Amino acid sequence: MSTGSDLDQAIVEQMAEALIYSNRDGTIERWNAAAASIFGFSADETIGQNLDLIIPEHLRKAHWRGFEAAMSSGKTRLNGRATMTRGLHKSGQKLYLEMSFGMVVGADGGAIGSVAVARDVTERVEREKAAAAGAAKPAA
Repeated sequence: MSTGSDLDQAIVEQMAEALIYSNRDGTIERWNAAAASIFGFSADETIGQNLDLIIPEHLRKAHWRGFEAAMSSGKTRLNGRATMTRGLHKSGQKLYLEMSFGMVVGADGGAIGSVAVARDVTERVEREKAAAAGAAKPAA
């Protein structure tokens, strides 16, 4: 790799977690290979699309309220700490995701977009729910 930008691109594309960047309007501008694997949409299908593509309908209002607050203040509510949330796969399946969010600021210090890093934890959550349901059943 000859330049920093080539290396930056390789790192983003090859990282294990999904990386999604959206501009101030919530339009997806960056979508790596892990995001494609987790959500089922290729970069070509997502670039230029609204984040609603991967947000379950019942969570959209809350998402946009938080997104707008972050864009206005330049800070996320969780300050980069990961949180569990739900996402939407291309198939319509709802996913459990651990996500962290960060603000991307321009030279003037104002927010120009948001970056999210996500990991699919659906299998783990479903195993934990099944184990909890099994433990809650009375012994025969």
